[in-house]
Amino acid sequence: MIVSKNRSMLSRLAAASRTMALLGVVLVSSTVGSTQAALAQSSQGQSPEVMASSGTRLLVGQGGFQIKMLIEASNLGSGEVEIAEITFPGKSRGQSHLHGSTELIYVLSGRMDHKINGASNILEPGMVGIVRDGESVEHIVLSDEPVRAVVVWSPGGEAKRLEGFFEERPIE
Repeated sequence: MIVSKNRSMLSRLAAASRTMALLGVVLVSSTVGSTQAALAQSSQGQSPEVMASSGTRLLVGQGGFQIKMLIEASNLGSGEVEIAEITFPGKSRGQSHLHGSTELIYVLSGRMDHKINGASNILEPGMVGIVRDGESVEHIVLSDEPVRAVVVWSPGGEAKRLEGFFEERPIE
């Protein structure tokens, strides 16, 4: 029993390590791309995009659901990636939906069922969930406390798709 638990834990750690490596590649790739774009703009006499940000805007939904956009085309200078901090209210259940890009969701706090094409995947702090382009996902918060997570969408464009469902507010 202990051996199988250890193998299971090692398997999960290896999967998480591969996912975090993928996240690192996405972030490095987007940073290199935006840096190259900024350098090109600078050499043409244009000012480069902002290279640090505490966010661009807040998308607020019903019941306390929030998406704080950290990186998007408006501050990256291009749309190859978007990064957001999401808060799902405690004991909430979102509707099943499709994504037009790959979504990586890294849980900071709380506990949720991250259903991909109907299959349950329990996510807790320190874990990463992956949704590929065209897959169906449903987020079900299992904890009383909200789930806070960092989400990466690659390519970007998900925030634009979500705008009609949320009230937009400035970052305070």
